[in-house]
Amino acid sequence: MSFRISVLVVVLLVSGAVPAGVAGGVDASAATGPDLGGGEPSVTTDVHGDSSATMADADEILHRTTELRHLPDRPGEFEAEMTFEVPESVSRLEITLESEADVRSVEGFEATGDGTYRWTEGTDEPTVRFTMPADRTGPVGYQHDGDGYTFVDTGDWGVVQVPGVGLSYRTPGSVTLGIEETVSVAGPGAAGTDVAFFGRVTEHERTVDGETIRLVVPDAADLRERPDDILESLATASGQLEVGSSDTEVFVVAVPTDVDWGPRGVQYGQSDAWVVADAPLEEASNVWLHEYVHVRQGFANPSVGTTTEVGWLVEAQADYYAGLLAYEQGLIRFSEFSRHLERGERSPYADGTLADPRSWEDERTDYVKGALVAGELDRRLRLATDGDRTLADVFRQLNAQHERVSETDLLTAFEEAGGEAVRDAAERYTRTPETPDAWNRFDHGAAFDLPRATIAYELGSAPIEVADRPWERWDRDELDGVGAGGTAGDTRTDRGVMAVPAGETVAVPVAIDNVDDRAGTADATLQVDGGIVDYERLRLEAGDGATETLSWTPTEPGVYDVSIGSDRLTVFVRSTSSLTVTELRVEPDGVDPGDSVTATATVTNDGTYPAAGRLEFRTAAETAAGPPIALAPGENGTVEARLAFDDEGRYELTAGGQSVTVTVGGLLGTVESMPGFGVAAGIVAAGLVLATVVLGRRRWREPPGR
Repeated sequence: MSFRISVLVVVLLVSGAVPAGVAGGVDASAATGPDLGGGEPSVTTDVHGDSSATMADADEILHRTTELRHLPDRPGEFEAEMTFEVPESVSRLEITLESEADVRSVEGFEATGDGTYRWTEGTDEPTVRFTMPADRTGPVGYQHDGDGYTFVDTGDWGVVQVPGVGLSYRTPGSVTLGIEETVSVAGPGAAGTDVAFFGRVTEHERTVDGETIRLVVPDAADLRERPDDILESLATASGQLEVGSSDTEVFVVAVPTDVDWGPRGVQYGQSDAWVVADAPLEEASNVWLHEYVHVRQGFANPSVGTTTEVGWLVEAQADYYAGLLAYEQGLIRFSEFSRHLERGERSPYADGTLADPRSWEDERTDYVKGALVAGELDRRLRLATDGDRTLADVFRQLNAQHERVSETDLLTAFEEAGGEAVRDAAERYTRTPETPDAWNRFDHGAAFDLPRATIAYELGSAPIEVADRPWERWDRDELDGVGAGGTAGDTRTDRGVMAVPAGETVAVPVAIDNVDDRAGTADATLQVDGGIVDYERLRLEAGDGATETLSWTPTEPGVYDVSIGSDRLTVFVRSTSSLTVTELRVEPDGVDPGDSVTATATVTNDGTYPAAGRLEFRTAAETAAGPPIALAPGENGTVEARLAFDDEGRYELTAGGQSVTVTVGGLLGTVESMPGFGVAAGIVAAGLVLATVVLGRRRWREPPGR
């Protein structure tokens, strides 16, 4: 009888003492990255923000370098070489090139078919070199013009699309991977994220509120306007358009005019554009401003997009604001602005229904009639709210949306901003052929000269919280190697640096003050790399203030520029792999069944950049997550978790590669009482049984074919 009981105890010992990671413990499960598709503009994650701090050498960042090469002896074709710096955490990587890519060589990749290449793991920096066609005609981005070039290479110079690439990868379950991209041109030229130019250029820059505008002027271009005047107009427009989605960098090329262009400007990707070099500033159809408005339309990017019924708004906004901003900047007279809108009153544009592109007799109906309708709705909003709400507020609300914008979304935004009467007007002018008349100078002043309350926004005095816990942030000068941050012309106040774990919610207090002598509506936004991630609207009486909490849940490691009104933060998003566990201890190291122990891990940040994560404590029976922690470079800390054990046995407890053993119940006394065994022999016997079980489970867990 006692023998059978002793055997039962050994079985409990084995099942309770299987090391984590062998049977039910640490499992390097697959994490597949997004399949980005080769046919879209480059939509891979671009980690940017604080240009002085990049994490390309971190274990949680896959760095992709794209170098473009001009082939002047082969006009219409260019070469791209992509190099991937694969971190140790990645166990599988596949790339999918665009269908038009002609691969010339690979190193560290093998072809698997259909433009897909698998990393062979023979090098940490696999490379693929391929050529792409440069010449493009027909629709691209937001353009409807079907004739002439949209991208071209003449042999002497070229403006081209940066090739995209799809990525699929595998990492351990504890590692979240970020993607960092760098694009450059070998030899003379310049590159943004999505557009590049081949040939000698001069670059001009202007920074306003964290947004750097790069104007690239090729030597081959005869620029009509002075570069400083173009930058001044675009920088002024940046301040006029308080709509969010202000990227950290805008890349604009003034292309030569000695080719047959289709449109006079193209905005492509997230924040890149080209404009013909002879485009004037002093005209209502201001191409420079038109393409800049597209840059600010975050809702129109492929990651969000619009339904067919709302597609008209994209070009309508851009053409309307091109004229309005030019007028407000003093570049044109009101009569020119008015004539710009009056075109929408005439056939064939007026005959179309904006929400139904099939009814358009002219493909530019959205540009022409759409601009008039957008302007009329802007005017009605201002009148209905005594100047408190404008089309920019609807614009901002759409930019804050993270799902495809529908007709209902648009009409609801108009109603929330201006009431039922404004919504009714929006329905008539978009769902039917009804067309408004352009307003006169008197009517313009009555609506557009109405004053708005001045609202100030800044980081609140309450602590920022991560996972419902007050969170530390550091002054930038406290951190070695992070850099000064910011750029010349950035008027925002630097509120320091934070590190947060990927997947945790960051709650940010925003202080809102109506500093005017009239009531007004406040629009508090939390922006990350220029995009709105959270938004709150509230009404404030003159002189009143309020505090709202806005939140953001980052999913990918990287360095992010976070804006709260006039304040900025640099946030390092990290995964648990950025932390190193140097010691693991448990108190007590022996308990009775049903009792719990406290495990304490000492963690350090031995990297160059801030680290953060949520450490997991594992046994074969349980996994417990400790609270999130953030550490400055070189800093140490501790993380605790409590774990309970229901059955007797010896349990291995692991965290971050360290392990300790917990004894549950009177195990040794039971083994010693087994007939024919002493203490040492009993332990050896138990070890042999354990080894047998472990081997069996390992074989069972191996994937087929290995």
